[in-house]
Amino acid sequence: MAGTISDIKKLDYDIYKYSSYSSSYLPENIREDNPSNQTSRWSSNTNTPPQYLILKLDRPAIVTKIKFGKYEKTHVCNLRKFKILGGLEEERMVLLFEGGLRNDSVPETFNLKHRTNSGELLPIKFIQIVPLLSWGPSFNFCIWYVELLGIEDSMFILSNLRKYNMLREVEIVRLFLKHCRQQGYVNSFSALQEETGVKLEDEKMTELHEMLVNRGDFKKTEEMLMEFIENGLMDNYLERQEYKPQWNLQLTPENEPRPGRRGGHQLIIDPMTSTIYLYGGWDGNEDLSDLWSYDVKANRWTLIHERSELLDGPTPRACHKMVYDTRNSQIFMLGRYLDSASRTEENINSDFYLYNTITKTWFLICNDTSQVSGPQLVFDHQMCIDVDKQTIYVFGGRILEPRNEEETAGQYRYSGLFSYHISTNTWTHILVDCEHPSASSPYVQSIRSRVTHSMLFHHKHRKLYIFGGQRGKDYMTDFLSYDVNTNELSNITPENNNTDTKNVPQSGFTQRATIDCEKDEIYVLTSLSKEKERRDLNINSFWLFSLAKKEWCCVYKSEHSNGENCYQKSQNTCHEPCPRYAHQIVYDSTNQVHFLFGGNPGTNSNVRLDDFWVLRLEKPNRGNILRYCKYLLRKQEYEEITKNDPLSAILYLQTKLYDIIDHSDPVQLKEFHKLASLLFKSDTVDGETEPTSLLTCAVGTTGASAPVGGGNKHKQQRGDDDGHKEEENLAKVMRVESPKSVEEADTSSISSMSSSDCSNSQTQPPPGTVVPATGGEKVEGVPPEASTQKTSLGRELVEGGRSGTNTSATPSTSRSTGSGVGMARNRAVDQQFEMKIRRCLLFNKLVDLMPEALCQPKKNISDFVLL
Repeated sequence: MAGTISDIKKLDYDIYKYSSYSSSYLPENIREDNPSNQTSRWSSNTNTPPQYLILKLDRPAIVTKIKFGKYEKTHVCNLRKFKILGGLEEERMVLLFEGGLRNDSVPETFNLKHRTNSGELLPIKFIQIVPLLSWGPSFNFCIWYVELLGIEDSMFILSNLRKYNMLREVEIVRLFLKHCRQQGYVNSFSALQEETGVKLEDEKMTELHEMLVNRGDFKKTEEMLMEFIENGLMDNYLERQEYKPQWNLQLTPENEPRPGRRGGHQLIIDPMTSTIYLYGGWDGNEDLSDLWSYDVKANRWTLIHERSELLDGPTPRACHKMVYDTRNSQIFMLGRYLDSASRTEENINSDFYLYNTITKTWFLICNDTSQVSGPQLVFDHQMCIDVDKQTIYVFGGRILEPRNEEETAGQYRYSGLFSYHISTNTWTHILVDCEHPSASSPYVQSIRSRVTHSMLFHHKHRKLYIFGGQRGKDYMTDFLSYDVNTNELSNITPENNNTDTKNVPQSGFTQRATIDCEKDEIYVLTSLSKEKERRDLNINSFWLFSLAKKEWCCVYKSEHSNGENCYQKSQNTCHEPCPRYAHQIVYDSTNQVHFLFGGNPGTNSNVRLDDFWVLRLEKPNRGNILRYCKYLLRKQEYEEITKNDPLSAILYLQTKLYDIIDHSDPVQLKEFHKLASLLFKSDTVDGETEPTSLLTCAVGTTGASAPVGGGNKHKQQRGDDDGHKEEENLAKVMRVESPKSVEEADTSSISSMSSSDCSNSQTQPPPGTVVPATGGEKVEGVPPEASTQKTSLGRELVEGGRSGTNTSATPSTSRSTGSGVGMARNRAVDQQFEMKIRRCLLFNKLVDLMPEALCQPKKNISDFVLL
């Protein structure tokens, strides 16, 4: 019986090739797991790339996992960064994994890519391990043990090999189809497609190419793009764009009340009514007990009451935590900090309060939660609420004692993970701290607790996410998840963790985290470190962790001087918050906006902040990308009109292009003026003038010795570069990143396009249009040798551009020195050819916005041909 993908077992392999080895540290050593033997490893004889090991399986298999064993101690030669390639052939391997090992003694197992992009299983026979960086940067690479896991059932593999080979054949046919259309081999294209039944691309893309490149029907093309965008075909492209952060100081009228300076306060938000609540904190002299609300829509603060203890509420406090129950419109508050002089038996109790935002009344739930199976008095802990199950989770924080001996000795006690069920008013101790007396019991689950960490609840995943923080002098870097349904505690290993410390938030800095459950994204603002020795690294940085991809990315880092503007009344001169700690941040998931208030800038022990900031993370939307597409199309149509009918071009500029430009934006206005000046620009060609766009793509950039149409080559190239930069700037202003090709090449250069589809003559041109013919066909009014040369040049340029290489051909149009008519006709051929090229480049930009599954292959036949 054939196996299944679930039938995973250890796979046998041999050492096929290696880059080097040193001393007795042979490649064969990685086949045995001897963690106590320091010599049982492979070690390269240098750390200079490329170093590698190639493993060969006994037979093709589906390899799903790779396990790395380690030495029993940390080692400077352990791999901090590496990548793994695999394939059926040694010469053709694809990336299966890229990551790194922790520098410890714990074996690690990684999932390998084992499916094609279309979802089919990927059989491989060769595995290449490529070390990139060791934990000791100047040390050689070493690998202690490698184990491959997967399935090698012969019937199962044979079946998948057939599927894989069929997919390869289809891709080869698509490459030929693409090549035929690029070169204008219409009959070959039709015959191959009919014979194989393989489609080059989705019918939508074929129709788009026909309308734009061959027919030049810009109106129909624009209608098609509008339909594509409305149907969400460009949503994936928009989603892949990076966030653009925008800080704004939220100012309120001076005559209206607002909270004063403070740190260690708490902010929570009611997303249903867009109302933020602020309570307490330390103003630099004393703890506060005031309660405020902020109406996001009205931009107005309201003082609910100044001293809550006079209304049966909590006493003044800082370093407490609050959560908001949206179902019952209630605030829950727990914990506070007390200095050692205030910690007496009478007031060391952990009181637990509730505030009803409807009735505006406080209620003391419990005078001391430690007496009812809850946590002791803690500060710098974290709280989350599961509204659906009406359960509050409290984790971490330092336990305050009546005496301060623990502070003198540095032996702090930390609280574990607790849950509180609102309906039954009951506490449960879920996880104890690792140093709790009961932690040694095999029946008790423990966790390494901490302070100043982050904890977030994902109501869809039903998980708590815990990361960062500090325990004593140790900065925590682990990323934990706790499943509240299964009580399973696990460690999340980000895909880009341990590969580069710049790719993850730095530990030891004040962090504030929020979550968007709809987007599966966690946001972390890191700011000022409390440690004096790290104050030189004072920067604000905002991070995003994708729960779907398990990857960190830095949205922005911005150095900011801690000047007086940050805490004086002139703070509106700042364009973003200064670094700080003891601040608070909340996330309005409805409007997708962050709010930050107050904190300590670290410049003076008595200084606190009262600045109120809004952070918006913006991505281009459908409206932005539609406007951008319209701009590209209308600019191209306008440039074509200017070459034949300047009067019509003026009208087009005043209407169609005028409507798409934001004239209040200086960058877009400048671009509009550039387009207007096109009507008054000209290049002299053999004594005649011909309009040329400032943003035009010179054919001469493909490697030809002179630009089509004559003119100064260096001047034209410089104009092209400036034009493309301006176009990219305009794309950014329109909040759309100008799409790049696979090779990240300049899309305005023919020789670097990775997805061009420049067909010379697939369809009949409009009557009366002079176009270059295929082969040696005669074009009316054009000498056969001229049309032949032009067609040959077109094919050579396009194919050279597709492969990313320069051609050595020199444009030649066989101009007759004695015939002005002949020169004009040849110049018309030049114009028509350049127009086709520019439409192709425009088509490529539009295709790069579309889902890859709908489009032609990214690569070309020329990519696989070596001469």
